[in-house]
Amino acid sequence: MLKVGLTGGIGAGKSEVSRLLVACGAVLIDADRIAREVVAPGTPGLAAVVETFGEGVLAEDGSLDRPKLGSIVFADPDRLAALNAIVHPLVGARSRELESAAPEDAVVVHDVPLLTENGLAPLYDVVVVVDADPATQLDRLVRFRGMTEDDARARMAAQATREQRRQIADIVVDNDVPLPDLERRVKDVWAELVRRARTAEGPGGRSEE
Repeated sequence: MLKVGLTGGIGAGKSEVSRLLVACGAVLIDADRIAREVVAPGTPGLAAVVETFGEGVLAEDGSLDRPKLGSIVFADPDRLAALNAIVHPLVGARSRELESAAPEDAVVVHDVPLLTENGLAPLYDVVVVVDADPATQLDRLVRFRGMTEDDARARMAAQATREQRRQIADIVVDNDVPLPDLERRVKDVWAELVRRARTAEGPGGRSEE
């Protein structure tokens, strides 16, 4: 099994890269999806969030109002740290369960938005960083996700810098490109991951795609 950590700044296009890797044959473990599952209604995770942040972060149906919570934590590093202290251990435990269920010869891609921020690079054989110019990220967040420019900038500022992410990368995928070019680059990345899985080389030199 080759364990791959996939990360990138918000709006860089990491989700698209993970989708393309799955199409190539990767087993995907999506930390964002798991993070939603562990705070679903009725879970201990949601109870802990409400205890910390109050019932004002609940929607009318009793689910977590993620935009409301986001507006609180992304403007306050201490509140963000409090949320992470609740959610991250739950996500880590579930991720390990899913990884253990994957085939022994699989290329398992962990899609982890905060891989850099939480110092998780040593957990993976290969770290793939999806990179885009901050102006590109901002434009995508405003145009495609409907964020205000201020909200988008706050989300970006709460994450690691572009330089910090690139420093921990074994492979960097430039996503300031049209989709057909990205598809080609991801296929090249997949070929490299398969090669590493077969030869059990583990982390190697950093490359640019």
